[in-house]
Amino acid sequence: MEKETSKIDTGDEESFVGSTLYNISDQIAKESGHEIQYRTCSWQNTAGLLFSEYICLAILSFPWSYSVLGLVPGVIVTVAVAATVQYTSLIVWKFCMKHPEVRDVCDIGRILFGGSEWAYNFTAVMFILNNTFIQGLHCLVGAKLLNTLSNSALCTIGFSAITALLCFFLSLPRTLNQLSGLGTFSAVTMGIAVLLAIIFSGIQSEPFGYIPGESPIVTNFPVAGTTFVTGMSAFLNISYTLIGQITIPSFIAEMREPRDFPKALWAVTICEVVVFALCGSIMYHYVGNQYITAPAFGSLQPLYKKIAFSFAIPTIVYLGSLYSSVTARFIFFRLFRNSEHKHSNSLVAWASWAGIIGVTWIFAFLIAEVIPFFSDMLSLMSSLFDGWFGFIYWGMAYLILYPGQTRWAGPWRSLETLINYFLIALGFFMLVAGTYVSIQSIIDSYAAAAVGSVFSCASNAI
Repeated sequence: MEKETSKIDTGDEESFVGSTLYNISDQIAKESGHEIQYRTCSWQNTAGLLFSEYICLAILSFPWSYSVLGLVPGVIVTVAVAATVQYTSLIVWKFCMKHPEVRDVCDIGRILFGGSEWAYNFTAVMFILNNTFIQGLHCLVGAKLLNTLSNSALCTIGFSAITALLCFFLSLPRTLNQLSGLGTFSAVTMGIAVLLAIIFSGIQSEPFGYIPGESPIVTNFPVAGTTFVTGMSAFLNISYTLIGQITIPSFIAEMREPRDFPKALWAVTICEVVVFALCGSIMYHYVGNQYITAPAFGSLQPLYKKIAFSFAIPTIVYLGSLYSSVTARFIFFRLFRNSEHKHSNSLVAWASWAGIIGVTWIFAFLIAEVIPFFSDMLSLMSSLFDGWFGFIYWGMAYLILYPGQTRWAGPWRSLETLINYFLIALGFFMLVAGTYVSIQSIIDSYAAAAVGSVFSCASNAI
């Protein structure tokens, strides 16, 4: 027993798995017989949730990012950020295996800061804001989609409200297992949308908005005059799409066999690197610097644009609903921590659940109306939240998994420790520099009249 405890303290992978078996079995046993049971996801279900999170509309921001960074740096940044996310996601998994009582990232925040209630509350605020901003983004792109497909048949505010209402109903299932099938479907349809966008960009006669005599310009490296603001915004767009560790603790908390999580993670990471890099590079090659938009559907001719964009409907509705469900789950579990309503189909339980879901979508709708632009919203969300939940927290988690001198045990462990210190520093850089850049970009966009006004009926079709 002494030997096993020692191994757990050093963070050896096999001991993380062994240390949680009894605890998880006990959790499953306690849920048996309840109307609502949470630890029901297989690794395949979890893979479906991860695919739906990563195969999303933000993929269509990659061509724009490549147009700013250049093709070569764009692909390098994509692979580098993906590798970092894969590595830190495995740290999240190891941390959850060592602490099977964790239900979400807020519990991890408390542990990282020595059981601090302040840290827990801070993480909770950032967690809820991150998820609500993502929901707001989906209200925004839902309005873009409906305006594009209907030729702006309704006020944009109305389309945004319709999107929020549809997402509200899809958010109502109370377990992630119930959402996983829809997640797989949304990932497949979004994959089709991306594939069609790539094909259409190659077969169309010219990009939308083409100026006769001005052929698309494609560069391997940033063009002269590229500013820090635009370059950092492109990096943040890529980072936002790839960084999604904030939901992983919530997913693992509902798995029957959390030790199988790496299977789901590797499957998703390999697919996303291939899809993201191909989408960014091929569409950029055909569209060029002058005609690229974010999302890149806007660079397609009207008919092609409508066909490809229509396949994004399930993802726009579903993914926002997934984040709403994760937020509601956090609040609901705290409200009914020791109550029978947590596992029941009682009126109180369902009314509370629906009420929480409804509030999240009201705030999401308001965010979509106040920040009515796609690329800058991605950059702002990435800078505010991804520094914490993409790098800082997981570098700190590594230092807890390998305490004291164990983190300097040998050259490879020492190198890994230095890498995690670098990840923490990178997270703070993203937080400070990224927020500055995002705000400046928003200011510049308003000054150039490149975006609509708040609470506007004006069409935001692409």
